Amino acid sequence: MKKFIVIALLSLFLIFCSKEKKPNVIFILTDQWRASALGYAGDDIVQTPQLDKFAQSAVNFSNAVSVCPVCTPYRASLLTGRYPTSTGMFLNDLYLPSEELCMAEIFKTASYSTAYLGKWHLDGHGRIDNVAPERRQGFDFWKGSECDHNYLKEHYYANNDPEIKYWEGYSPYSISKEAQNYMEENANSENPFLLFVSIGTPHFPHNTAPKEYMEMYTPEKLKLKANVTEDMKEWALKELQGYYAHCTATDKAIGEIIQKAKDLGIYDNSIIVFTSDHGEMMGAHGYRPFMKHQVYAESSEIPFLISYPNMAGNKGKIAEAPITTPDILPSLLSLCNIKIPETIEGYDLSEIVKEPSKGTDRVALFMNPCPFNIAYADDEYCAIKTATYTYAKTPDGPSMLFDNVNDPLQLNNLVGNANHSDIQNELDAKLMAELARIGETEVKPREYYLNKFGFEGRKEFRDEYSVADYNNVEVVVSPKKETN
Repeated sequence: MKKFIVIALLSLFLIFCSKEKKPNVIFILTDQWRASALGYAGDDIVQTPQLDKFAQSAVNFSNAVSVCPVCTPYRASLLTGRYPTSTGMFLNDLYLPSEELCMAEIFKTASYSTAYLGKWHLDGHGRIDNVAPERRQGFDFWKGSECDHNYLKEHYYANNDPEIKYWEGYSPYSISKEAQNYMEENANSENPFLLFVSIGTPHFPHNTAPKEYMEMYTPEKLKLKANVTEDMKEWALKELQGYYAHCTATDKAIGEIIQKAKDLGIYDNSIIVFTSDHGEMMGAHGYRPFMKHQVYAESSEIPFLISYPNMAGNKGKIAEAPITTPDILPSLLSLCNIKIPETIEGYDLSEIVKEPSKGTDRVALFMNPCPFNIAYADDEYCAIKTATYTYAKTPDGPSMLFDNVNDPLQLNNLVGNANHSDIQNELDAKLMAELARIGETEVKPREYYLNKFGFEGRKEFRDEYSVADYNNVEVVVSPKKETN
């Protein structure tokens, strides 16, 4: 009931706002694309010509982090503007509580048409069944699925049709075409649209990337980062070929969406975002390919480009201000002149989008309150990213401090280093202040959150993505209890 009251008040507020047509929003979310794996980010092997071109006309947030480097927690935080410790969405395959006020519901109060394409991963009731209309959190047009990484036979459901369908061929290409169709059908509408395009790549399996791109990245052409451990090199090289191939193929699909906006004449009055839910360890620091979860940059740092041509003066600029997932929704709402609900915990960074030199002294909070892989069950942490440092803390105390400017591969942990005690204390105070702002007084063990949100499932979590059959994955915990 409370959510419906908020929606009604937002709608009333917007009646008195300008009648000038608001910008369209095209949000392109990829999966497991780490920040460094792009040409514009300095990777001299992977080819991403379309996104490199887009970066020249967008604002590049070079210190963007995933609030929790796991699929479901990130997506819940993105849609709500809230932290995993507030929503209870800190594991994969959980369902987003229906009482949470979400992105599309808010945009609809401003008369936006809403559409969702691709991977959802917020329904928590298995990965094959359709997501019920009332569980789509305000997205009206729907061609999506809960979760499917079989890119050569990826399933989806169209709106309320119960019949399972499959994207034709390589799914990123077909999802891109569907996005272009939606844009064309709505380009001349009186109302603006929110189009959310959720593409599963470059998330594994990596051997399903198009052959033409696999052939671009033969092992002899590849090189690994210096922080990849010896025991991981052979495996990482094998996976990196397909990972890069997915990146290049997905770059093509994204480029076609951006070009379609230009061809339709809606590019200048559209906010276009490209980002990812988390990164990919790919053998760095001894963590196997497919791994995320971690504090390390390969896992937590993500690309974030945002373009709004009608807002002149910021094209091709780099914003060094750190940004975390809950900051995205309030920033978009502000850019669209939509009132930000009080439920949102993230910061409005629209002024940094307008003037990218601002905010370099701020911090971005991220966390993993409850690792679901039993091998890393004691690795819960809360962390902050600044323009220079990454600092992390576990329930046992400070665990990581990296100077990312002088040590970009994060090989030298400065925690406990006498020469850096002042900066460690300063960062610790900032971390605790950010936690206090969202109602957290300390870094707590995972059992605290399991009990707080009423999870009754077993305590021994495993990495569900280690199985071969992505369509028959066991949910790691039972659904949440209904609370009053």
